[in-house]
Amino acid sequence: MPSLFASYLRVYEPLTAFDRERQVFWREYAREGRDLGLVEGPARQRTAVLEALGAGWTRLPDLPDEAYVLEWDGAVLVCPWNLRLRVAEAALNARDGVPAVLADAFVPPVLAGQAKAVVEDWRSGAKVLEQGVPRVHEQIATWGVPLRWFAFVDLEEREIALSGRRKVLRYRTEISKARRRAHRAVSVLRKSLGDAPITEAVEEGTRWLEEFHPRSVVELDYGGLVNLLPEDSLTGDDSPGLVAAGLSALSRGDAESASEAYEKLVARWRIVQLLERCN
Repeated sequence: MPSLFASYLRVYEPLTAFDRERQVFWREYAREGRDLGLVEGPARQRTAVLEALGAGWTRLPDLPDEAYVLEWDGAVLVCPWNLRLRVAEAALNARDGVPAVLADAFVPPVLAGQAKAVVEDWRSGAKVLEQGVPRVHEQIATWGVPLRWFAFVDLEEREIALSGRRKVLRYRTEISKARRRAHRAVSVLRKSLGDAPITEAVEEGTRWLEEFHPRSVVELDYGGLVNLLPEDSLTGDDSPGLVAAGLSALSRGDAESASEAYEKLVARWRIVQLLERCN
């Protein structure tokens, strides 16, 4: 389930990325202004999942199609919420770490099987490409930002607003730029570190980016995390720059500088992660 203290990595696709029926639907959806926007959206997602979890679980519920809408260079782009996937994931998570008797009472095995099938279909890149299964447009991370996400954006692409009704810190970039950065990061990491967990994580993110339309836009949104950090930390945050510096150092064989950049990143985001234990 999405948390109010979460960060988001989203891909907005142009309408031409969808089939004709979806194009008509999303065009009308955007024209009528039905999207909730980035302020209300995460909370609405969480509410929808919680309500579905309490629906009796005779089957995976049908949920409305919702999306974030972005206007970019005169074009309308959408980032679908994929609520059916979120509910399926929540059903499986609800069984984790729970005794079998209680797990079966809350999420019966037949329903867990349906949820597992939905998650596997959505997560399978091969099925996405070969069979046209809808793509997962939004990744969610609670109590922090996965460090690999910073490899996809540049510090110069930051958008920050700390006054008014809502604090915002996000990065937006063309997917072509995000892909180039991702492939370079994988190349440097594989050459320097081999099959390390961070290499595999960045490779997975790179494959995910390749699923989308070439005129898509990538967004890294700090979401509710901005409410956990003081303003000076937000204005001084240079996490993408530290990742870029670390990768550059690795490419030069400068392990000391790379370790220094990594340690700064880990120390910065450990502060946020520790807040979860206090919650």
